[in-house]
Amino acid sequence: MSFFDAKTQRRKDAQRKKEVEDLADRRPVACLTSLLLLCVPLRLCVFASSLFVLVALAAGCSNEPVALVGMTMGTTYSVKVDRLPSGVDAKSLQSEIDARLELVNDQMSTWRDDSELSRFNAHDGIDWFPVSAATAKVVAAARDISEQSGGAFDATVMPLVNLWSFGPEARPQKIPTDEELAAVRGHVGWRKLHVRDDPPALKKDDPRLAVDLSAIAKGYGVDVVAEYLDELKVAGYMVEIGGEVRTLGNKPDGGAWRIGIEAPLDDVRQVYDALELTGSSLATSGNYRHYFLEGGKRYSHTIDPRTGRPIEHRLASVSVVADDCMTADALATTLMVLGPDAGYDWAKKHDLAALFLVGDGEQFEKKATPRFERRFGE
Repeated sequence: MSFFDAKTQRRKDAQRKKEVEDLADRRPVACLTSLLLLCVPLRLCVFASSLFVLVALAAGCSNEPVALVGMTMGTTYSVKVDRLPSGVDAKSLQSEIDARLELVNDQMSTWRDDSELSRFNAHDGIDWFPVSAATAKVVAAARDISEQSGGAFDATVMPLVNLWSFGPEARPQKIPTDEELAAVRGHVGWRKLHVRDDPPALKKDDPRLAVDLSAIAKGYGVDVVAEYLDELKVAGYMVEIGGEVRTLGNKPDGGAWRIGIEAPLDDVRQVYDALELTGSSLATSGNYRHYFLEGGKRYSHTIDPRTGRPIEHRLASVSVVADDCMTADALATTLMVLGPDAGYDWAKKHDLAALFLVGDGEQFEKKATPRFERRFGE
């Protein structure tokens, strides 16, 4: 465990506060209704059983279901377990979850100047840069999906995200010139990023290369918490961070976890569909809330790394079901970039369980892959 002096801890606390404030206008805060319908950011709603109670940190009996909520990665998290493990109370469970998520932030956040990833991005050398095994694992997974998708997913897209005013750098929302775009694109490309696992390290061919794991790290964070609950032998749980979800077993009443997919609407929150999800992960990517308008045209926050420009197709959102949430998270972004036709074909070719919602306004065409239809009967 790392220990920090008081000055360092105050700085980290201030940075976490800034992360939340910077993202407050981008991600709606989770809300718990009287029906315990937890509306979370980025297109997912998690239906909680009426058996769950929101526990005070000092409470917690080992035979009772527990629901915990908190903040991480500039968004909210929610953890629900069918019952506390023997010898573990709610306070210690949440403290351990917070510590593990804090470690992920210290490793992979681009909103913290002193995270592993931020220090690698600031490193102006092309030698191997030591990182944790966790960071190397996530970068390796990102690079694999980049290769499989022909660059539709690319963790080195960060300079383009910043150029289009969607990154951690404070920039006015404006359309970059062709010259600016060409200059930045020269420093982007997953083939310029290398990773090794023994000893874990990253290396870049271009000193100005920068990595952004925001399209995969939330899913990894979900997996970190889920694997901790697995270690505790929790039989039934639901873990959600910023709308990315992983479940195991059933709710305390014996029923399956029901996870809602939000309708891709700009100004209202409405459940489009609900899936029974057990022993799987679900992630959704969409382009209908985070954007800016310029000259009457809407520019999505989802950047196509192959063109350097925001996507312009009619795919409003896509949801992916996979065994682990890191994979589901990255694949949802990949399909969002590929679009309704190429994305559907790619998902079908790779036998993915994916649901595409195509259109704009209030009318959407639903396209489910064969694997999704077999699993959920859509």
